[in-house]
Amino acid sequence: MREVQGGELAARFRRLIRSDGPISVARFMGESNAQYYASRDPLGSAGDFVTAPEISQMFGELAGLWLADLWSRAGRPEGAFYAELGPGRGTLARDALRAMGRVGLAASVHLVEGSPALRAVQAGVVPGAFFHTDSSGLPEAGPMLLLANEFLDALPIRQLVRTEAGWRERMIGLAGEDFAFVAGSSDMSAALGNLHADTPLGTIIETSPAAAAVVGEVADRIMRQGGAALLIDYGHLTPRTGSTLQAVRAHRRVDPLAQPGEADLTAHVDFTALAGIAGRTGCRVDMTTQGEWLSAMGIDVRAAALARAAPAQANSVAIARDRLVKPEEMGQLFKVMAITAPGWPAPAGFSPD
Repeated sequence: MREVQGGELAARFRRLIRSDGPISVARFMGESNAQYYASRDPLGSAGDFVTAPEISQMFGELAGLWLADLWSRAGRPEGAFYAELGPGRGTLARDALRAMGRVGLAASVHLVEGSPALRAVQAGVVPGAFFHTDSSGLPEAGPMLLLANEFLDALPIRQLVRTEAGWRERMIGLAGEDFAFVAGSSDMSAALGNLHADTPLGTIIETSPAAAAVVGEVADRIMRQGGAALLIDYGHLTPRTGSTLQAVRAHRRVDPLAQPGEADLTAHVDFTALAGIAGRTGCRVDMTTQGEWLSAMGIDVRAAALARAAPAQANSVAIARDRLVKPEEMGQLFKVMAITAPGWPAPAGFSPD
């Protein structure tokens, strides 16, 4: 039995479950993360986790150069703007914009961030940025050059579990005072059709309608306005089953049900499903691993230049490079998906057609 946790959100969930029955994983995850991000800066060694832009400036610089290269080869269209979903501390935007500026791309900056705590940090790092609660407020004219790093993984997921009675939505109920996974009462088999018909009992399937909606909107904008998007996150490039719901606090894995609103809840991103959604809009879609993309973009050349410029930091640069690229570190687990407007050139860093 896990330790019973307090907190107003946990108490509210318990009252809701006792009154109305189990709640969906999506609701538990969505409300937990909304409270979590609204109340703190979770990044860095003093926070709960570290993302790639915080590991090395090379990550953001190469992402910015990727955008600038596409924009330049597309004919340097006027009115292009930089957008970022979930900008964290603003580190990715700062490094990307610096690299973009070096090659002549000076774009207005639009950050999509719902957390007041993180907005305050971002405003100091990226002066002059425009802030939006969601992507619907982004400019409706001009090519959109968008980055999103570790944004999709924090969006709510739904889980289906195969039971003896058929497919049911995996819900969260109570075992005493503890939150526990339970199978819902509604039969979800019709939604799957013949998919996964032969899977064993207990098999779990995850979907993220929220991530699908975000990617669909991004791709629709790129179709209408031109531009490109680079989405980087941990996940898989081929369909898979099983629960990937996890929680991190103070750089350690913790029970995802134990402390709602006090830990970062995430799940692996199904890039195959999202690529299908983006591709159906007419956009070009490319995918690879983070390690392969960074290597193709020239991270080794950039690392060597940084080491020459600051020999005392050469070892730190090498460690950061390895952490971002090596398969046993972030290189294989993290994937990169590019969405590019029709008529724009093929993006750098991906295998040619």
